[in-house]
Amino acid sequence: MTAATARGTRGTPVDGLRAPDDVTQIVTFRIGTDLFAADVRAVERVLRYAPPTAVPNVPPWVAGVLEYQKRVVPVIDFRVRFELSTQAPTADTRVVVFNTAGGWTAGVVDSVLDVSAIERGRLEPPPPLLRGLAAEYLHGITRREGQLVLLLDADRVLSSTDRALLRKVAAGVAPVRVEPHD
Repeated sequence: MTAATARGTRGTPVDGLRAPDDVTQIVTFRIGTDLFAADVRAVERVLRYAPPTAVPNVPPWVAGVLEYQKRVVPVIDFRVRFELSTQAPTADTRVVVFNTAGGWTAGVVDSVLDVSAIERGRLEPPPPLLRGLAAEYLHGITRREGQLVLLLDADRVLSSTDRALLRKVAAGVAPVRVEPHD
């Protein structure tokens, strides 16, 4: 059934069917006590945590690099990037590899919760009060069981200056190998 046949004459869903454009799949993860998400199409893979190879002379939010599918991938410590308190990795800690316009970039998260569908109509724009970096890297905000979920725009979590720095980091280091999460 196509989106056109799933809609009534006024453009509303028929029999609870939704057109694919009305729903987006998100990967939800936790950093500290906060929930974040990314569009499932922006997530290449979720890996078990392995300490990345440290790289000298980089900003504190760059945890290092890792090798994934024979490529060197920079790893961002989201706790540091989002100015949250640091915490030692746990058994739930994961590395999310994101597909970005500049190539793969990985981020350390405290845990990955699930992949779920949300209706695009439930996605709200960031409030005007959020300006600067925070507003730039947020695609929108939704709710999950009464808690706000900040939907990250994987392409915008890093500025063009940040991406240029990470390309240099990835080009000059022999990283640690990690295996995909089952």
